[in-house]
Amino acid sequence: MVSNILITGANGQLGSELKFLLRRENRTTAFKSANLFYTDQEELDITDLKAVESFVKTNSISIIINCAAYTAVDRAEDEPELCEKVNSLAPRNLAKAAKDSEALLIHISTDYVFDGNGPLPYKESDTREPKSVYGVTKVKGEDAVIKLAERYIIIRTSWLYSKYGNNFVKIISKLSCEKPSLTVVFDQIGTPTHATDLAETIIEICSQYITKIEKKSQAQFPYGVYHYSNEGVCSWYDFALDIAANSCNECKVLPVTSEKFPTKAKRPPYSVMDKSKIKNTFAITIPHWRESLKHYFNSIEINNY
Repeated sequence: MVSNILITGANGQLGSELKFLLRRENRTTAFKSANLFYTDQEELDITDLKAVESFVKTNSISIIINCAAYTAVDRAEDEPELCEKVNSLAPRNLAKAAKDSEALLIHISTDYVFDGNGPLPYKESDTREPKSVYGVTKVKGEDAVIKLAERYIIIRTSWLYSKYGNNFVKIISKLSCEKPSLTVVFDQIGTPTHATDLAETIIEICSQYITKIEKKSQAQFPYGVYHYSNEGVCSWYDFALDIAANSCNECKVLPVTSEKFPTKAKRPPYSVMDKSKIKNTFAITIPHWRESLKHYFNSIEINNY
């Protein structure tokens, strides 16, 4: 019986979305009897193995959802040790604790594990060749989870945004209302992910797992690596066009090459991911990124974010 669920990185974009959705009165039946523990660095240092093991054991945690991550991609080039602690060591600690407690670990990874030189959407089994410190540490985190956790779901996502924290959508929305024009790169291709959509998918996966537990058939659960982003493909320029159109439409968005915006960390030029596996396995429908972007702007208008 699943009774206790731990969500790490609970103050970040994804963690905050999970918190918002799970605090609703009409949360899914599978979660109604669950005790939810929301932690960030202040409540639980997940880079401390003893602290993690003690917390998981003391609170009889059945599911761990790891939303914590070091995501400052460029700064990571100057802070590789800190990036590795959060993105590699912490997942290792959580995986060890999950195994010892026979808990499910849901770990969030990234499209940056790929080099971006492929011509087709990346599948879960494709070779990982990260081009940045951030990507390398996320690969190590994945490997630790795969090696140490017996029950795990790794979800790679991309271009995450939400009404919480700082992200590309918020930045472009603000700038488009302040400036007559913006320049945005058009030669980096991928897919945005509305954190609400990803959070709802995680909740659905947990619900299916809880159902399996209650039927004592968790051994048949489809553990493994999955990809999730919204449907569709776009460049950062295309994405910015739609953001500006939903914000202050008078701003002109102009396309430029990545050479005009040199960064410390190398980004994959093409990081579209194939979502067939997660859709087929868990019977979920993924909305198009334009549809989700409209829902985002509607939600912040309704809730006055």
